[in-house]
Amino acid sequence: MRKILFGVIITLVILFSFKYCGDKHEDKIVLQESSALIQEQIKNVGKLVVTEGHFSEVFNYKNSKDIFGDYFTSEKKALVVVNAEVSIAYDLSKIEFEVDEVGKTLTILSIPKEEIKINPDLEYYDIQSDFFNPFEAKDYNDIKKIVKASLNQKLEASDLKTNAKNRLISELSKFYILTNSLGWTLKYNENPVSTIDALGKIKL
Repeated sequence: MRKILFGVIITLVILFSFKYCGDKHEDKIVLQESSALIQEQIKNVGKLVVTEGHFSEVFNYKNSKDIFGDYFTSEKKALVVVNAEVSIAYDLSKIEFEVDEVGKTLTILSIPKEEIKINPDLEYYDIQSDFFNPFEAKDYNDIKKIVKASLNQKLEASDLKTNAKNRLISELSKFYILTNSLGWTLKYNENPVSTIDALGKIKL
């Protein structure tokens, strides 16, 4: 009787051991698959053009040059019409991140800064100059610098950067949804992201 009871106990121990090892192996496979899925999703994102805008301006360019001291002044001027396309993009493929399989945590370490592109189209009208003060390549370069500085000021005063950040947060929320659905935790640096709204409060 004792031998039978001992045999039954040994059999149960073996069965439970196989089941435990099988469950652990299955959990490990699921964990590896989840980790691979998260990494693949992040690597698949590319350059995100989040905001595009258009600016139009008219500039009056003037340049005076004294000839023979203060006796004679030569002036040149031009009317410049500017139409500029502005885009703000984030290259999300450059996101730095860490995947902690044991702790089931995805930590976003850094997000690349926005890439701002301003493509102005300049049209020149009513160009006036004379022999003593002709229009030169330097004048066109100076005009381009003035235009670029003005457009940067307009960009800072507009809502384009705010809209760009909102679009970026919307894209990052996909990572939160993915990690949350897999039972993982999303962190930005060392701060856990517990809700989608919390993403909007992070400092980029």
